[in-house]
Amino acid sequence: MSRPRIAIPARFSETAAVLRFRAEVNARNLIEAVYAAGGEPVSIHPSVSVSENEIDERLSFVDGVLLPGGGDISPALYGGADHEDLYGIDDVQDAFDVAVASWAQRTGRPLLAICRGLQIVNVARGGTLIPHLAEPHRHVTSRLLLGADTHLSAITGQEAMAISCYHHQAIDKLGRGLHAVAWSDDGVMEAVESDRLDPQWFLGVQWHPEDTAETDSAQKAIFAALVDAASQVAGSS
Repeated sequence: MSRPRIAIPARFSETAAVLRFRAEVNARNLIEAVYAAGGEPVSIHPSVSVSENEIDERLSFVDGVLLPGGGDISPALYGGADHEDLYGIDDVQDAFDVAVASWAQRTGRPLLAICRGLQIVNVARGGTLIPHLAEPHRHVTSRLLLGADTHLSAITGQEAMAISCYHHQAIDKLGRGLHAVAWSDDGVMEAVESDRLDPQWFLGVQWHPEDTAETDSAQKAIFAALVDAASQVAGSS
């Protein structure tokens, strides 16, 4: 069976030494984690036009979606206040990511949302963000407590785990149809799932499972679960 195709919106980069100028990129660890799990990662150009028809046409060939980390989301999207620590805001990136998140929900495509990706899903569903944590989770390894009887605990086979974090924002108010299933020791929501009645396979994590997926079976299992769900979509088409 061919590899299920996983769409990953690219991230804009102002500098990329090997390409000499500006670039569109995705983290190598992320791409390799999807590929190692049996998926075919497909980088998608964030276009200015984000109409439903265009998104449908551009993404209809993929079997799953991964919304990756990246810069901050404009607070204008969720009615938040500006903050001096915000960085990397790009209106095109924001609009495209929101459109992709909405498309995945509308079409029922499996969706794994990582860090910024989780924040995008939350905002797309009417939620809000904390613009800057009092104690940012940057370059830290946190202990994660998982809620009982969740998809995440079933996927990883664990009730607690160590996670690699790099974020200074976090979810404040949860969006429609979402609930938290894991928290760091300081109470920050670190994983979110959709309601049980939602037929879409969805998992949102605030940390970066790709950082340690090569050596940590629990993190590796997250990518395997996405690819498995996407395989079922590919097999039914």
